[in-house]
Amino acid sequence: MPRLCAFTSMDRAQKGRSQQAIRRSRGGLSTKIHAIVDALGNPLRFELTGGEAHDSVQGYKLLQAMKLTMKQVLADRAYDTNAIRAHLDEKQAISVIPSRTNRRKIQYYNRVVYRERHLVEWSSTK
Repeated sequence: MPRLCAFTSMDRAQKGRSQQAIRRSRGGLSTKIHAIVDALGNPLRFELTGGEAHDSVQGYKLLQAMKLTMKQVLADRAYDTNAIRAHLDEKQAISVIPSRTNRRKIQYYNRVVYRERHLVEWSSTK
């Protein structure tokens, strides 16, 4: 079954500045790459944002543009939001996202399939 994996954030331009994907966060100036890839790690969609942007906001935007019916969506805990889970349920996608530690009702996921997420994590560090 084909799998998708998402890593994401939010893009806002400040007045008087050109729109760049470098912003200040606690660690200094940084950039985030938010991407949706196929099962082989090939990028399908991506977005660059500043380092202060949250992953789940941009992830939701990227997932809305995808056809997800009967696909597995792999993501880390940052994407465990009610909005993303509701969107995946609506599109009949299979969510492979571990629950955040503060979630009252634990959402179970396939740990064997979740291990495949390393393909994207490691490819971004090369």
